[in-house]
Amino acid sequence: MVTSTHEVSHRIFQDHPEILAPVFEALGLPPPVKADVEPITPDATEIKPLERRVDTVLKVEPSEGDGFLLAIEAQTRRAPDKGVNWAYYVSYLCAKFDLPVLLVAVCRNRSTAVWAAGPFECRVGPWKTQVTRPFVLGPDTIARITDEAEVMRQPALATLSAIVHSESEDIAAILELLARGMRSFDKHTAKYWSELVEIGLEDTPARETWRELEKMVITYFPGRGTVFEEAYLDGKTEGEAAGKAQGVLRVLEVRGLLLSDDMRERITACTDLDRLDDWLDRAGTVGRVEELFGEGPGSSGGGVE
Repeated sequence: MVTSTHEVSHRIFQDHPEILAPVFEALGLPPPVKADVEPITPDATEIKPLERRVDTVLKVEPSEGDGFLLAIEAQTRRAPDKGVNWAYYVSYLCAKFDLPVLLVAVCRNRSTAVWAAGPFECRVGPWKTQVTRPFVLGPDTIARITDEAEVMRQPALATLSAIVHSESEDIAAILELLARGMRSFDKHTAKYWSELVEIGLEDTPARETWRELEKMVITYFPGRGTVFEEAYLDGKTEGEAAGKAQGVLRVLEVRGLLLSDDMRERITACTDLDRLDDWLDRAGTVGRVEELFGEGPGSSGGGVE
């Protein structure tokens, strides 16, 4: 079954070919200089009767050197027939376009990544007629996000990293850093990347963590049932204030900051949308809850009622 996680894990390469540079670095190959990268049809179906589609196929034409195809497959779990299908994809694309093919598998858990690396062999006795060896982008080949500046410089790679590491033990810390990095984006850019992360984390526990952290970005993206849309549809005035207050509380709770009953009441009772926006802005960075109200060290005083 095709899931949103599956779709984001390969379509991100279509929309953001700049993410290919780290792929080539991981492969130990020089990245193509001033290359033209364009998606081509992923249809690998012959005349009839069985439909076969590669997730994403990109044609790479370097300004120097020979062109080639990148066949990108998102793989969330082991599949018994995938080795045979991958061998078919590579052979078919190579024959159809008369170009060499690099097969890349994107995996978000280590056991699937180890399996996906193959080799997948077509053999009779000791003789190997064909061997398929995908290059795997997974937890061991895509680095964790450790720097907010990296999120700003390479949002596509940061997004892919979050998805690939979505089953890691430290995913909450990874996502918190990602959210902080996205706060530097303009509103349109923040909308785009934060929703892409949410869709990519679709069926993982990490998605709920991200839905709370998204409120640090404070954006709205309609039509996909994301946390932004739900917050927007809550209504205006009182309903909106209640939603923002809950957002402040959840960000503080996710960060593990101590909240007294008085603090909780002070936040939930507030109906000043500007003040709540200010608290929501700073909830992801304050060291103590008191700083929201201008009562702790490092506070700006902007939250004093």
